[in-house]
Amino acid sequence: MATLDILVIGGTGPTGPFVVNGLVQRGHRVTILHTGRHEVDTLPPVSVVPHLHADPFDEASFRGAIDGRTFDVVFAMYGRLRMLVDVLVGRTPRLFSIGGVPVYPGFANDDDRVPTGMRFPSGEDHAFAPAGSYDEASIEAIAGRGGRSDKVAKIVQSEAMVFDRHPQATHFRYPYIYGPNQVVPREWSVVKRALDGRRQLIVADGGRTVESSAFVENVAHAVLLAVDHVDRSAGRVYNVADDEQLNRLQVAQVVADELGHTFEYVNLPFEVARPAWPTLTHHSSQNRVVDTSRLRTELGYRDLVAPVEALRRTVRWQAEHLPAQHARLVKLLQDPFDYAAEDALVELQRAFVARCAAVPFEREPGYTAAYYGPLDNPGGRRPSVRS
Repeated sequence: MATLDILVIGGTGPTGPFVVNGLVQRGHRVTILHTGRHEVDTLPPVSVVPHLHADPFDEASFRGAIDGRTFDVVFAMYGRLRMLVDVLVGRTPRLFSIGGVPVYPGFANDDDRVPTGMRFPSGEDHAFAPAGSYDEASIEAIAGRGGRSDKVAKIVQSEAMVFDRHPQATHFRYPYIYGPNQVVPREWSVVKRALDGRRQLIVADGGRTVESSAFVENVAHAVLLAVDHVDRSAGRVYNVADDEQLNRLQVAQVVADELGHTFEYVNLPFEVARPAWPTLTHHSSQNRVVDTSRLRTELGYRDLVAPVEALRRTVRWQAEHLPAQHARLVKLLQDPFDYAAEDALVELQRAFVARCAAVPFEREPGYTAAYYGPLDNPGGRRPSVRS
């Protein structure tokens, strides 16, 4: 591939350094534009990757920083996307932009669809159709359909604007991203409890919720593949997520194992499993899973780091770096770590389960004749076909 002159807007967040370093390793000329409020030591030196300091949320600041310059490729990884795509018209033939999975009906509001929740899995073509115009009135119109929030409406509108202004763009729909430097690290709710020696961990609805997520290095790998296949990826939208996904209970099990801890998992219905809500980051325990077959088929994506190993790396990093930031994270995660209240919930759950188990049935319910599982079921009775 020919050497490209590339501008990365952002570049200092969780995925940015991996993208920048990958571009440099491929021999491209890279410049990053960011606010300059913080630098990261994982980027190449400024002699290799120059920095432009400007506010990508402010049009005048952004215009001033790139005045008179054009680029072969621009990565819009940070900032006000609707403004950036306008300013970049005529300044680059290839825009790579970052959006999110809230564009799917059922992600932010279960009742967007009937039956409720996201389709499982949701492909790129399952997203909300954007409004026909791109002004503030259209945002309100999008938000008004299905009771969606302005935030979701703006994500939908931004994605539409990308292709309206840059038809050859490549747009990535990011899921929850985990790994070092994640701004809102939901794993901390479990990591902190393990570090504190908590024995009981409350999970919602059995901890069976699955939501697409991606490790920082895997996200960067997906984006870099689109550059490697710059012609094939033109004009395309790609869902990004790890090939393998873990449910909330499995995440907690990996956390505990990595930290040498043992949890007793206490199952409560979502409606009352309040200590588990920060790990879900949603108003329900519905699954939210996107289809990544397009990314894999067209660009050859496979996980660079296996998700279980990626999660172990994340846990080790959090255990080393986040204890000193706990007060800040309490506010971000909205997790009070109120262990006395959790103990009270555990006692109520135990009493409720005992009362339920004591209810007699004239004929004990079974698992049907199609049962597959241990010879002895949780009630201690071998499943059998009843006449």
